[in-house]
Amino acid sequence: MPPRGLSAEEKRVRLLEIFHETKDFFQLKELEKLGPKMKGIVSQTVKDVLQSLVDDGLVQADKIGSSNFFWSFPSQRGAMMQNRLNTVKHNQAVHQSQLEELRTILEAEKAARPESDGRQNALSKLTAAQDNLNVLEKELAQHGACDPVVVEEKKRAVILAKEAAIRWTDNYSMLLSHFTRQFGVDPEEVKKHLGVDDTYEDIM
Repeated sequence: MPPRGLSAEEKRVRLLEIFHETKDFFQLKELEKLGPKMKGIVSQTVKDVLQSLVDDGLVQADKIGSSNFFWSFPSQRGAMMQNRLNTVKHNQAVHQSQLEELRTILEAEKAARPESDGRQNALSKLTAAQDNLNVLEKELAQHGACDPVVVEEKKRAVILAKEAAIRWTDNYSMLLSHFTRQFGVDPEEVKKHLGVDDTYEDIM
């Protein structure tokens, strides 16, 4: 079987080892030559691996003149991990403080609302009323077509539709009259041309 290629993480570790073992500064072209020779990293993948290390703060980069230089020292990684640890500890302390504050508020609220038969009965009635409201809302939704507001909206829509129909039939009548008077065209010919059959009648 052919040898298994390096995983992305293995390439990152090996490329980082070049910096830590040599404790030197490099340009990309140098790393593309050293990667295959020292750590078995395919030259074409060095650029992407290097960029991932830069993005994670494990390798530093700076431009000097027209050239980009990269470097990383073991102490840098330790300092970075320590900073991350300090951040995590700080966040943990903040969250712990918030948790304690919420617990205090919860205890105070419980003390202000002591459990009693009257409170339990009131809560039970509230729950029942909410359940009943949900049932009624679902029932109302099923009869939405009979809602007075919906009916009134439909009435207005019918009136508007009728007015529009009357307006267009008036326009048709005026157009038909104009052609027959102005050009002496037979009304039946105009109707035939417009696709108006014998079922058409004016809306009064």
